[in-house]
Amino acid sequence: MGRGDGSGRLVSPEGAEDAGTGILHVDMDAFYASVEILYDPSLRGLPLIIGAPDGRSVVSSASYEARRFGVRSAMPVSQALRLCPQARVVPPDFTKYRAVSSAVMDVFHSVTPLVEQLSIDEAFLDVRGVRRLWGSPGRIAVLLRRRVREEVGITCSVGVAATKHVAKMASTISKPDGMLIVPAARTQEFLDPRPVGAMWGVGPKAAEALERRGIRLIRDVRETPLDALSRAVGPALAQRMQQLARGEDARAVQTDRVEKSVGHEETFEHDIADAELLRSELLRLADRVGARLRSSGWQAGAVAIKIRFADFSTLSRTVSLPEPTEVGQRIGETAVALFDQIARHDPVRLVGVRAEKLRETSGGALALWDDDEDQRRLEGTLDDARARFGVGMITRARHVGRSGARPAGEQPRPFGRE
Repeated sequence: MGRGDGSGRLVSPEGAEDAGTGILHVDMDAFYASVEILYDPSLRGLPLIIGAPDGRSVVSSASYEARRFGVRSAMPVSQALRLCPQARVVPPDFTKYRAVSSAVMDVFHSVTPLVEQLSIDEAFLDVRGVRRLWGSPGRIAVLLRRRVREEVGITCSVGVAATKHVAKMASTISKPDGMLIVPAARTQEFLDPRPVGAMWGVGPKAAEALERRGIRLIRDVRETPLDALSRAVGPALAQRMQQLARGEDARAVQTDRVEKSVGHEETFEHDIADAELLRSELLRLADRVGARLRSSGWQAGAVAIKIRFADFSTLSRTVSLPEPTEVGQRIGETAVALFDQIARHDPVRLVGVRAEKLRETSGGALALWDDDEDQRRLEGTLDDARARFGVGMITRARHVGRSGARPAGEQPRPFGRE
């Protein structure tokens, strides 16, 4: 099984059997670090940490040279520097990352129209319909890796399989700069000896719960009675895991993939124990989430918050809304209500607000009675004012004087990988 530092990787030679395959998962290698090296070749071969140089930030990405010292994404930069004191810390530049990502996706779309971009640095491709143009899936994978390297200047790893789940696992195992092909007939042979934590969608807590019950390999998941598996991870995940453990995954590559969530989070310069200040920050972030929803034409069906404490433990809470909304005030009230349900009162390092279960804003007639009508009109006016005078110039009065909780000039970062 490949590890985050590239050790233990498995790769297939060019010309390896690819019968029954057609789904590719392509993942850029240490993407942020690779882009920084692309723009500044003097960084090549150095252990790189992508993150703000202050002690409160976390690692956005790290080169493989740094990963071999134990540096990992989401680790505090201060801890990363203790593990690898010789590392070079480079602030992230998302303008560069988006530009390079766009160039990579252009390569993918030039080969097949069936591209599902998962994040800034990875995508699924369905190449079954372009075999007559480019050859077999294995040959297409080789072609893509060569074109990304020659035309964009960075490296990628590719998994080739019959399903999305197996293709994603294969690309992870082949990293960095590798390709692993899993012929359809050998899917079970590939899956059985892998650890449960290698399954796409199985997080550390679920893997730990399974391992406590002796379910350590994907073979164990497949052979464990469904009732016993359900007691460990719940019935829905148990059924899904057994399907994936048998190589069953009917998910198609979705070219019109809908954004699943919109969110903002904030890491404080100093840990905050003032509950009222934290509520105000949640409201401020909710306003930003609402603005993004309105600009994108989406409404939220659920609201989630994330709270990270001084000891780096993290809690998340989610609630479905009675009616979808794009109104920041409504999202903020819901976020504060979720926050007030949390019993812990430790100092807080980070808060986040996220809109989930997104749907397109209805263009039909409004309901006879709209509780949010006045607030919706107010926030629309704020949107117009921000568009005219700038985002930083217009804010609610309740946020004035609260900025001391944040580092000067720091902007909230979106959830997820960007």
